[in-house]
Amino acid sequence: MNTINQLVSFIRDQYKTNDFIPLHEPRFRGNEKKYLMDTIDSTFVSSVGAYVDKFEVLMQEFTGTAKAVAVVNGTASLQVALRLAGVKEGDEVLTQALTFVATANAIAYNQAHPVFLDVDLDTMGLSPNAVAVFLEEFGELRDDGCYNKSTGRRISACMPMHTFGFPVHIDELLNVCDQWKIPVVEDAAESLGSYYKGKHTGSLGLVGGFSFNGNKTVTCGGGGAIITNDVQMGSHAKYLTTTAKKPHPYEFYHDELGYNYRMPNLNAALACAQLEELEGFLQDKRSLAAAYEEFFLIEGVKFRKELPNTKANYWLMCVELNDRSERDNFLKNTNEQGIMTRPIWTLMYRLPMYKSCQRDLQHNAEFLEERIVNIPSSVR
Repeated sequence: MNTINQLVSFIRDQYKTNDFIPLHEPRFRGNEKKYLMDTIDSTFVSSVGAYVDKFEVLMQEFTGTAKAVAVVNGTASLQVALRLAGVKEGDEVLTQALTFVATANAIAYNQAHPVFLDVDLDTMGLSPNAVAVFLEEFGELRDDGCYNKSTGRRISACMPMHTFGFPVHIDELLNVCDQWKIPVVEDAAESLGSYYKGKHTGSLGLVGGFSFNGNKTVTCGGGGAIITNDVQMGSHAKYLTTTAKKPHPYEFYHDELGYNYRMPNLNAALACAQLEELEGFLQDKRSLAAAYEEFFLIEGVKFRKELPNTKANYWLMCVELNDRSERDNFLKNTNEQGIMTRPIWTLMYRLPMYKSCQRDLQHNAEFLEERIVNIPSSVR
């Protein structure tokens, strides 16, 4: 870029402020306060309440799925989704190293082992070709599923993450995994409002998980959701996340290991109000993305945009710089001027708890790790 000052001025003009501009902050401009007061007046502020039920219905309708289950956060949604898919202690899950740590943690919480495979440069998400190459070398089909010949462990799931709301090449990935009898669990935590060939992310694999953290497009402070087109699986998800308690008017009996992962009614009230505003949020973010694209085109900087046959939610917008030095200079100068920017995540196998995990060469992931920077993406 010719000058960071031009970018700073451009961003300040977009948000019409000279104050600090965060990376992504929530917007509360609908029924949030009204619905929160409803829950307080009802006294149903915990995990039972009308807004929990309403939130689940809204998520089913918005994602076009048969069943949605509200949970306490996005990580919990992924942990339970993997268990629903059949991941057991000692199994392996194929995933990407270029991701937020919750992806890998959800695997570890099931006492399974992540296997880190490369991403595609265009999506920044798990590469179907990398999965295919890995399975051709290490995969072995047996009567009870796919096994890793080098470790002897069962590969019980594949979990792609739709990075920053940009859908992965999910059709190709599903084809590869079907050949090897591996279910796909979608980490859709960042992609509410993103579509692949007209279908919402999280709805194409066996089961998907979403996050409603404070920095997401729609937030309820904390919160998550599991979605699936398998009604029986969805009912089991609800059962597991409500401590696996057998229904009874007053007795407590639990017949399997469950989780206290229930979303409180207070959070659900906030989530319902936010979902009512989602279409407007998405329109505003697409408008901001178009403005960024035009600005960076003039500056000769690659602005990341959606691919054909997809519709991205543009949760966190980002640019690709020429090298690590340019990236570091960009980060330093923007943050010093009150414009929050952030590098993409440290690759999972560089973290101490995952350094011994099996992985491939990660050419694309390491390329992106050195170059991708997120820029302010809040709804204006």
